Amino acid sequence: MTKASVQTTPAGEHTADSHDLIRVQGARENNLKDVSLELPKRRLTVFTGVSGSGKSSLVFATIAAESQRMINETYSAFVQGFMPTLARPEVDHLEGLTTAIIVDQERMGANPRSTVGTTTDANAMLRILFSRLGDPHVGPPTAYSFNVPTRRASGVMSTDKGSHVEKKAVKDAVYLGGMCPRCEGMGHVSDIDLTALYDDSKSLRDGALTVPGYSMDGWYGRLFEGMGLPMDKPIAMFTKKQLDTMLYADPTKIKVEGVNLTFEGIIPKIQKSMLSKDPEAMQPHVRRFVERAVTFQTCPECDGTRLTPEARSSKIDGKSIADLCAMQISDLADWVRELKEPSVAPLRKGLQHLLDSFTEIGLGYLSLDRPAGTLSGGEAQRTKMIRHLGSSLTDVTYVFDEPTIGLHPHDIQRMNDLLVRLRDKGNTVLVVEHKPETIAIADHVVDLGPGAGSGGGEIVFEGSVQALRGSATLTGRHLDDRASLKDEVRASTDALEIRGASSHNLRDVDVDVPLGVLVAVTGVAGSGKSSLIHGSLDGRDGVVVIDQGAIKGSRRSNPATYTGLLEPIRKAFAKANGVKPALFSSNSEGACPTCNGAGVIFTELGVMATVESPCEDCEGRRFQAAVLEYELGGKNIAEVLAMSMGEAATFFGDGETRIPAAHKILERLVDVGLGYLALGQPLTTLSGGERQRLKLATHMGEKGGIYVLDEPTTGLHLADVEQLLGLLDRLVDSGKSVIVIEHHQAVMAHADWIIDLGPGAGHDGGTVVFEGTPADLVADGSTLTGKHLAEYVS
Repeated sequence: MTKASVQTTPAGEHTADSHDLIRVQGARENNLKDVSLELPKRRLTVFTGVSGSGKSSLVFATIAAESQRMINETYSAFVQGFMPTLARPEVDHLEGLTTAIIVDQERMGANPRSTVGTTTDANAMLRILFSRLGDPHVGPPTAYSFNVPTRRASGVMSTDKGSHVEKKAVKDAVYLGGMCPRCEGMGHVSDIDLTALYDDSKSLRDGALTVPGYSMDGWYGRLFEGMGLPMDKPIAMFTKKQLDTMLYADPTKIKVEGVNLTFEGIIPKIQKSMLSKDPEAMQPHVRRFVERAVTFQTCPECDGTRLTPEARSSKIDGKSIADLCAMQISDLADWVRELKEPSVAPLRKGLQHLLDSFTEIGLGYLSLDRPAGTLSGGEAQRTKMIRHLGSSLTDVTYVFDEPTIGLHPHDIQRMNDLLVRLRDKGNTVLVVEHKPETIAIADHVVDLGPGAGSGGGEIVFEGSVQALRGSATLTGRHLDDRASLKDEVRASTDALEIRGASSHNLRDVDVDVPLGVLVAVTGVAGSGKSSLIHGSLDGRDGVVVIDQGAIKGSRRSNPATYTGLLEPIRKAFAKANGVKPALFSSNSEGACPTCNGAGVIFTELGVMATVESPCEDCEGRRFQAAVLEYELGGKNIAEVLAMSMGEAATFFGDGETRIPAAHKILERLVDVGLGYLALGQPLTTLSGGERQRLKLATHMGEKGGIYVLDEPTTGLHLADVEQLLGLLDRLVDSGKSVIVIEHHQAVMAHADWIIDLGPGAGHDGGTVVFEGTPADLVADGSTLTGKHLAEYVS
């Protein structure tokens, strides 16, 4: 029997310890140009480069995607059938991968039942706590859950005993839940304004119903007639029974002209088809109807707490679970710390750590009952980070997408400490980032470029931060850029008055927002900036708000369709060739019949990953061959869609291909720094910064003298911030007023007026701590923003 030998490297190191690199060979995902590199494990690596240079393609779409795909493959084929299928990234070889945990900026689902407490398990822990200590005791943890209704059941249980069936009566069983029955755990009830549903002076046949889709010409007319409703009598003359049938009837099966149909009252039909949907996903005319017809108000029975009276009556130290969920998390953490009850010590300790993690990560100003859909991208990302802070896992790869988004310079240091802590536990931390403060803490930097889109996709630098400073790359040259305070600022022409603003944490704020200048609204995350600006200015005449909300669109949507640019281009093609405009749409008559205009064929392989391959008939160009024979200025529609915005602006700017309507839109897209994007690039492949600038370019065409921008520097490279400032200046010089909610010191230094909120976050904020010019803010130096701005410009 021979003794097993331990293989060692020449230096005496164990072989297992030699795998300290993640190797990527031949990455070609999106715009990557056959990229190969080696990343050190158990180190903090920051990926830099202009927006669209390929950072996310390398980190998320290649390294993290392959790690997740390989983990999924360890499950049985049966289990994989229930999991999302992940295609293998376009890469020759990946080696040394570890389990990847992705902490991205995707907004948390807009499910109205989802709150900060339910997404982080804090509510689950509180429910168990109340089921053990609540006085009076009302039931198990489900009795404190607003997602579980109270159910009652009774009946007969049958048991098959072979020769006979034994039947046994089952006593009434009650399954306790905490859901308020009136609002069904939503916290608000919707009231439908009947006058918005019909005009009672008209008859049904004359079009009394004003609900979208209810036309009396088709089957709806026959349905109403089949239910015995008078079609020619004004609704004002209906009997109570007839009105009830029309508005509230339960689904009723009837026969009309020999066809079996189901009639349902207008209100239950609206509730199912419209009120259960996210308003953002509705067609514009349906959304306008819902906004007109439906009013939402706080549920009068549970007072917005979503819970039953029994759940609210059960208390610990005089506080109900609803009281605790409404508290600021930093205050709730103090309350839990004071709770001395040995019987629940392990639970209390776990809850304490979770709540302290919120404060540590800079989210102590939130409350557990805050709907998850209202969190910003940065807040959502930091909320997802919480579950990893106390994790015992090591040797995993954490992947972060701009974790400093939405953070005041004061909070960035705290985020940096967290990233370093994760690394020091023995993890590999990969961060896509633009902020110099975070780049500075990197052990290793990978800079992609040199440009964006087709001009990027290459590694232009690899090494230490110090070496990056001395390199000639765009990031290296701009790393130590510091904006200086303006010598003179513009004078305001007028002011927008905000009086008595008290939404969320605002404390009866009165402030005048100057017009005709560039105004920066500053303050730490949670100080009340968005509450002040969005809450007070949104909806006012002439105010155009460009927020961070996601763009709705599938992989068939692209910048040309989103901005309305394709419409004049299609018409020009149609006019030049004497055919219909619909032929030049890949979603209409001109679509390739093989791939239906998608450009790719999806092959389902059951439990294996779905394979996506370019359509062989149209070669990925989306159009029928006959359509591609029609040209404008020597180019067909597919070639035009493959152009970059910059090329298209020149192409449609003069000569026989001049299209003023298209050129105007393209100029705005180039203006916001999207000149490198292809007209036909799917919206789903755009980065966060690209999407926001696309929205900005679209809104610039709208009438309105006041623009409100919510952190427009999100996702912008240091070099692009300069271009953004030039754009903001041009907007102001053209007579517009620009109000920017911003954390970037370069924007603060460039502003004409600053409104600083604070002094802290949550109930420590909500007041205006400074109003004046950036120079005055630096000279004052008493606020957090003033101190950080002074450090930056010096």
